[in-house]
Amino acid sequence: MYEQNPRGKVPSDRLKRHPKPISGVIGKVIASLGLSGSYNGWQVVNKWPEIVGNVIARKATAVRWEDGCLFVEVRDASWRQELAMKQDELLEKIHSLPYGRSVKEIRLVRGMKGPE
Repeated sequence: MYEQNPRGKVPSDRLKRHPKPISGVIGKVIASLGLSGSYNGWQVVNKWPEIVGNVIARKATAVRWEDGCLFVEVRDASWRQELAMKQDELLEKIHSLPYGRSVKEIRLVRGMKGPE
């Protein structure tokens, strides 16, 4: 038999369940809405510094994900060329992540002018 709370109501079984991490719940809701590809793409944008490391992250910033394309702003032409040569390696690293398969290509664009 349940004890009654001060308002005289019996707590439901639902209230007695253990809480679940919100990350798992959010992922399920996003998938049920058909938005998982978009969510996963933006995860790559958000985690770009962790994916590529500090050296590259200081010179190049993921700014947008759209229809499978990751847009990366790069400080100068020499770094754009360097990253263009490493695109396959970067894609491989991104695809190794649980959310990385949503990125089909990386587009390097001019950006981030000014001192480091």
